[in-house]
Amino acid sequence: MKEKAGKVFLYTKWKLERMDNLRDTGPGRAQLAQLRHGLGKAPGELPELWGILFQEIPDELCGKSRASDAEWAIYTALTLYAFHQQGNSASVLGDSITIGHAAAGLVRKEDDVDRIRKRLNSIVGAQTSEEMAYQLRGLIQLIRSADSLIRIDYAGLARELYLLHFPERAKDIKLGWGRDFYSVINQKLGKSKEDKEEK
Repeated sequence: MKEKAGKVFLYTKWKLERMDNLRDTGPGRAQLAQLRHGLGKAPGELPELWGILFQEIPDELCGKSRASDAEWAIYTALTLYAFHQQGNSASVLGDSITIGHAAAGLVRKEDDVDRIRKRLNSIVGAQTSEEMAYQLRGLIQLIRSADSLIRIDYAGLARELYLLHFPERAKDIKLGWGRDFYSVINQKLGKSKEDKEEK
């Protein structure tokens, strides 16, 4: 499990770095547009995405008759990256920025906390790969429309999405997202209160 999760991370990171380096070129923009067409669909459903998903993928990450958990994780991360990158001139890739961190980036004032936390709860409560992809897409939609650029570690997300299929690891990942969310919230709102007190 741990070894395969590492391969999911490395393969996704390699794919993302290649796409990110080409994002401002004609072929790069075309590839990102193709990936966006894959939102809401299953891995392998669109033949035009086969090369993007499967080219040089390690054999042990591939499924037999249906898409494997690893393929779902990689596919979800790549399509969400393409969706997030749309309309951004700067790269949306960030190291070690989890979904919890990114969701907290949407909070501007105390009134925002419950609304964004409910969105994060919907992601945590997803029961299938399809539902998880759908819920994450809703969060990325909000992140795309934020006033400032919010980055995400999409290779790290792919690894986490794969590990969510193992109950003993799923609890830790979800707990980590919650900790990350409130860690950023506490810093932001604490600083905001300090600023008000100084005034």
